[in-house]
Amino acid sequence: MLRWRIAILISAAIAISYLDRTALPVAVKAIERDIHLSNEQFSFLQSAFLIPYAFMYMGGGKLADFLGTRRSFALIMAVWSLACASHGLALTFIMLAASRVLLGMGEGGGFPTATRAVAEWFPVQERSTAMGIINAGTALGPVVAPPMFALLLGYTNWRMIFFLIGGVGLAWMVCWRLIYFPPAQHPRLSSQERGHIRSVMQNTDSAQAKVSWLRLFRFRETWGLVTAKFLSDAVWYFLLFWLPKYFYDTRGFDVKNLGTVGWIPYAASGVGCLVGGAFSSWLVQRKFSLNVARKTALGLSAAVMPLILLVPHVSVAWAIVLFSLAYFGQQSWSTLVMILPADLFPTGAVGAVAGLVGFGGAMGGSAFGQVAGYMLDHGFGYGPVFLIASTFHVIAFLLILITVPSVRPLAGYGNAGIELPLFGADKRSEGAAR
Repeated sequence: MLRWRIAILISAAIAISYLDRTALPVAVKAIERDIHLSNEQFSFLQSAFLIPYAFMYMGGGKLADFLGTRRSFALIMAVWSLACASHGLALTFIMLAASRVLLGMGEGGGFPTATRAVAEWFPVQERSTAMGIINAGTALGPVVAPPMFALLLGYTNWRMIFFLIGGVGLAWMVCWRLIYFPPAQHPRLSSQERGHIRSVMQNTDSAQAKVSWLRLFRFRETWGLVTAKFLSDAVWYFLLFWLPKYFYDTRGFDVKNLGTVGWIPYAASGVGCLVGGAFSSWLVQRKFSLNVARKTALGLSAAVMPLILLVPHVSVAWAIVLFSLAYFGQQSWSTLVMILPADLFPTGAVGAVAGLVGFGGAMGGSAFGQVAGYMLDHGFGYGPVFLIASTFHVIAFLLILITVPSVRPLAGYGNAGIELPLFGADKRSEGAAR
């Protein structure tokens, strides 16, 4: 059906974004032959990406709400693809950092726009599965990156890699403009699916009123999601950007070794995206409440994350296993956290809330990346870094339990005395919502 093909198309965009952002960590050994990088400089490059990414993630939600999904995604894909290609022109550390800033500015709007598309096209019982498909793109890009870059570096240089993957993004943008239209305007939507989606659109038409960021922060649910994402994405971005360097620095890997096994944890993360979302949807379809379905899946996802503290103490083979479990748990978690704005807030606020949540996540990644770089350059080693990281998801899950007492649409006057439109299909009486 068309809506599932659209989810796959958006997943491809997310895969391209992760291919772009992981190109530097995977190719860092080749880059260091031309541009010297210490651990702190390497962490600074990640912050150069993540800080503008965080602000654009927040603004990207507003951009998606203002321009709409179709125009917003085409614009941000063009920006980040050109920014990715600009890495190949870098001659100094400063030039490389400038390219990371531009890449972060472009990629920041990806997930808020994707979340808005899910809210437009999918009913509540399908949303976590759809987001799981989209979030699987976070695995596909990094799975492809190590073996592809190992192969390409045998025939060309690291600069050409950035030019090539920038071109891939521009090609996707052309496809997007040809294929994607909002449900109400799509020329190739079947009558059967149009009837299914029409009910979703009718339920969200009354929920298009915009809500400011300041007013959203009067909800404890907003604070809970932002803070939980700050903690969990601190771990995710550390794993994403530092895994290749960990194997280079402590396990004696070269690019060829990394290309052989470095894709395995990322493949596990893709399975986690699909399993976490599908498991939550399965529970909803089995008549469990949305609250039970989301929190059960979140709790199980968080439960595997403390295992990463064992990584420095085991063999390479077991380290790959532990990283794979952590990547699985993290991306199962991420899929579920990113669908919560669509579960809780009206459609007109989903992009803004998703942007705030992503802002928190990127800032967490930047902050912990700086801590990791400092610790590694000052003799602490990876052991204490993994120990700290192993606690974050458990704390984040406890915060969600406290700040989101019930996963259901916020209706009536909610927790902050702010009147929000109701989700038509999920309306409860005003008294029940209070």
